[in-house]
Amino acid sequence: MTDEQRARAAQRCTWIGFGCNGVLSILKIVAGIVGHSGAMIADGVHSISDFLTDIIVIVFVGVSARGVNKVYRYGHGKFETFATFLIALALAVVAVMLFWTSGTKVWAALVEGRRLEAPGMIALWMALVSIATKEALYQYTHYVGMDLKSMALEANAWHHRSDALSSIATLVGIGGAIYLGHKWTILDPVAGMAVSLFIVAVAVKLAKPAVQELLEVTLPQEDLDRIGAAIASVPGVRAYHNLRCRHNGNVHIVDFHIKVDGNLTVTQAHDISTHVENRLRDKLGNVIANIHIEPYKGEPVDQNGRCDD
Repeated sequence: MTDEQRARAAQRCTWIGFGCNGVLSILKIVAGIVGHSGAMIADGVHSISDFLTDIIVIVFVGVSARGVNKVYRYGHGKFETFATFLIALALAVVAVMLFWTSGTKVWAALVEGRRLEAPGMIALWMALVSIATKEALYQYTHYVGMDLKSMALEANAWHHRSDALSSIATLVGIGGAIYLGHKWTILDPVAGMAVSLFIVAVAVKLAKPAVQELLEVTLPQEDLDRIGAAIASVPGVRAYHNLRCRHNGNVHIVDFHIKVDGNLTVTQAHDISTHVENRLRDKLGNVIANIHIEPYKGEPVDQNGRCDD
């Protein structure tokens, strides 16, 4: 699959979520206002954040498919990673707003003795519709994201899942407020506070790998070992060292030195490095490999084909 085909598939998936989130946002807020449910209004605001992050994904995934040019010599993959970070940031902002709004209502009920209005059935039914719709969007977006190895789509899938789970908490709060009587109307804003804490956890989970990639943190040791084994398995490679690897969107950027027989011609040594590059593409997919060739001079080599210098 080419980068352009990958971008089109990711954008098609996101457009579906975009339409669903737009409709859900309006319906939730209307249901929250008509049904006097602060939790449902907050849930609607959460869906608006989904709507906005869909726009981010559509734009940034399209940019990430542009490939290499004179300015971006390693391609535009970081744009997709940056989109993931923006989604996580949007989630965190929504969570803080939701916690504050719900918390003030809990304070008003417990400290100021204010009586909260019980939500209506329309809010309860809307919560059920939201749970079903958002879980379906999560499953679909997660499947496409895994297939395309897209961090941004995976992040957006979790945004859908967070909305589904927030709607479950909303459902519990609204149901309790309706069926347990006026003494339990506080469950509606309490549910909103619980939702906000979950959203923060999701935001942190999404932001951590995105920030690590933007800061070019190296891959986990098990991934480096797998890459090293692929390098060492190529005939003609006597050893390798100085292995460094990082992500650029869905691209692996791999820098390393290989040691070959010092009596080989330049052409023969170059052919070996080409075989190494092809082997890495077979193992990793989209790869940019920077290979430095050195003569092997009898340096000690460990069982994994790695030497110290």
